Amino acid sequence: MRLDRMIGHVTGESRRQVQEKIRKGQVGVGGVVVKDPGAEVKETDQISIMGRILDTRLTRHVMLYKPAGILTAARDRKQKTVMDLLPPVYASLACMPVGRLDRDTTGLLFLTTDGELSHRLLSPARHVDKCYRALVDGPVGEREVAMFREGLDLGDFVTQPSELEIEWSEEHAASCLLTIHEGKFHQVKRMFEKVGRTVTELHRMTFGPLRLSGAPCGRVLQAGEYRELTDDEIRALYEAVDLA
Repeated sequence: MRLDRMIGHVTGESRRQVQEKIRKGQVGVGGVVVKDPGAEVKETDQISIMGRILDTRLTRHVMLYKPAGILTAARDRKQKTVMDLLPPVYASLACMPVGRLDRDTTGLLFLTTDGELSHRLLSPARHVDKCYRALVDGPVGEREVAMFREGLDLGDFVTQPSELEIEWSEEHAASCLLTIHEGKFHQVKRMFEKVGRTVTELHRMTFGPLRLSGAPCGRVLQAGEYRELTDDEIRALYEAVDLA
């Protein structure tokens, strides 16, 4: 890859800004100053700007705790999106959300630069589990548990059997854990509507082998925060969809 393009990808700076720094002798490759913006470099080369070594990884995998009120989109002219919560380098590298969470839904959102991984994770044939905590506006009992287990006819499709666990249920509200194996538009909300309940709050806790509550880096994410996945998490994701 061209030197100026590589630096632009991993810093989010414009091509003009990068080329100016290169021509001024501010860029080094392997400890040697390079003034040619078109010089060929590899991801494994040590590239620096004014002595600061750059992170030249072109493949990134990110876990984000999406807060309410944020769109799951690459960009929007009027509303804030999940990409606004990340440094510009992720957009520059095309590290994009895998699937989407509704504007008012919170929780785990996975982003990656790997298009094949994204495609497989979203494929219904892969049965990648997603677990949500749903608060609804009325009681939930064994009737609903059985209906979810059998699959629900939502008109345009029939849901795959899902697991509904009741955390607590009262006359005017209930809290449930729902694990589904697909992820169609508004699916969780439509499933509860089918059994006569309206979701008042929805939070995604897991996505495949990823756990929002897991803290391999020593801390638990708070709403609006992100972190890159650990090697073990990345390996588990690839294994879940039969990728090397």
